[in-house]
Amino acid sequence: MFDDFEQFQRLRAIWSEVRIERSVETGLFTFGDSDLPYFLVTSHGDDQQVRIRRGMVTISRARIITPDTVHPEFRNFFEEADDLGLIDFLMARSAAFSNLRLVNDSGPERIVTDTVDEAVDKLNRQLDDEEEEQVAILSAPAAFSGFAIFRYATERILSSAPGNIQELRERGFLP
Repeated sequence: MFDDFEQFQRLRAIWSEVRIERSVETGLFTFGDSDLPYFLVTSHGDDQQVRIRRGMVTISRARIITPDTVHPEFRNFFEEADDLGLIDFLMARSAAFSNLRLVNDSGPERIVTDTVDEAVDKLNRQLDDEEEEQVAILSAPAAFSGFAIFRYATERILSSAPGNIQELRERGFLP
């Protein structure tokens, strides 16, 4: 019992440290794969060195109907087994994302001399100038970068769910 409480407290503390600085409004495809491009701005170490990395999460829906007991698959989100254990803890107590495969691919990091807020502001201006509305900006301490990406993907999944359910109904898959 206390172990669950401690995991919840740890997850809550991590969740509060990661931010979605710029979100996107596009929903996920009901059928097929959806790509979620992002920039991740992280702070590292005691000197608070700031790094920027561009990446993409691909969310794949199941191609066949699978049992409700099938768990989602996360690739390249977390380096530590403890972190994946926290996600398992969360998934067991919240909305199920069964039948989904989430794959994170990210490019190399580049070091910038800005603070996290300055780097986020510059990226926002860059994306505005490019009229880019499909790229998110995330920020987190380096140790929590996987959680920032996970949070972004789960929020996109949850916000897309009503539209996806409606499309399933329209196509006769749901009553």
